[in-house]
Amino acid sequence: MTDAAFADVATAALAGAAVADALGGAAEGNTPEAIQQRYGGTIEGIVPPFLDDWRTARPIAPYHKGDGHVTDDTLMTNLLVDVYAQVRRHLTAHDIADHLVPRMIGDVQWIPELEAEALPLQRVFLAEKWLVARLHYGHVDPREAGVGNVVNCGATMYVAPVGLVNAGDARGAYAEAIDIAGAHQSSYGREAAGVFAAAVAAAAAPGASVDGVLDEAVGLARDGTRAALEAVVDAGRGLDGWRDGGLARLREAVRPFDTVGDTYRQPAMDARLPSRTKAIEELPIALGLLAACRGDYREAVLGAVNYGRDSDSIAVMAGSIAGALGGLAAVPAEWIDAVGEASRLDLRAPGATMAAVAAEVWQADDARHRARAAAAAALGLSA
Repeated sequence: MTDAAFADVATAALAGAAVADALGGAAEGNTPEAIQQRYGGTIEGIVPPFLDDWRTARPIAPYHKGDGHVTDDTLMTNLLVDVYAQVRRHLTAHDIADHLVPRMIGDVQWIPELEAEALPLQRVFLAEKWLVARLHYGHVDPREAGVGNVVNCGATMYVAPVGLVNAGDARGAYAEAIDIAGAHQSSYGREAAGVFAAAVAAAAAPGASVDGVLDEAVGLARDGTRAALEAVVDAGRGLDGWRDGGLARLREAVRPFDTVGDTYRQPAMDARLPSRTKAIEELPIALGLLAACRGDYREAVLGAVNYGRDSDSIAVMAGSIAGALGGLAAVPAEWIDAVGEASRLDLRAPGATMAAVAAEVWQADDARHRARAAAAAALGLSA
């Protein structure tokens, strides 16, 4: 793959995720039925906020979702891209403490949902604020700082850059993301981050196919995450898209593994606790939609948006993988331009940055592998 070809893939993965995030934000927390009632049918693009009085309707979340505004998923993804751009190597949990957290509490930027210049810390969800409390104020070992946090998709939603820097090496992406996510999450929240990064790495490989990506993700997953992926991907492969009852079928498949329960804003008493048998909902649904839509970017993302619940994060995961599979041509340019303008972001810049960083990382990896091969030969261990 040429540098230009990989830049196209990386840009599609990250711009595709940001667009999906913006589309999904408006629907977040609602049911498919409520979404269709509010918008007079399914969402097919950028829409206004679900709540007209979005500033005051939910005081805990006074955010301007919809109207093409990206959410904290994209804010965190872009911060991770910035970390890669600074250190220009594979990351560890210590880099989250040393480089990501300082950006969360020190880099004032335009926050679309706040319609103001602010710190990322002032927008992110409580499970992401945990990073600051544990690492900046608590000085906890970054490799285990995620223990005790609410188990959710927070670490998964922003690790697509890990997949890109490990393009073609799903196992390497899984290992790096598992390390990074230890600073943020535990249990199936951490596991999902590893599997999502692996899926992006597999999708970014030359000649990748949607079935190959799905098989790679399922094969690497462990415990409840693997069981959930098997169930939901199998259900997705049996669907012809999501528009004729497919969303309900996918929800039924993931239900046994989801701790939140059917009423999304009223989670069960044992929701989001560590478990060997449960999974986050977002990643299985995203992969199930990719299976149902045969990897088509537009349909997979719109399915995620109209699924509701944690629709922005589901869309981010589906959009990133579908973008990497299809390249920039698969992501509607009018969506990229409209979301970029509404959010005051250059959605194409992070992909270019990650392509440049990845090229340097691959060169360092190659040098390390050559040195290892030479050492093996000197020890008489070569084949």
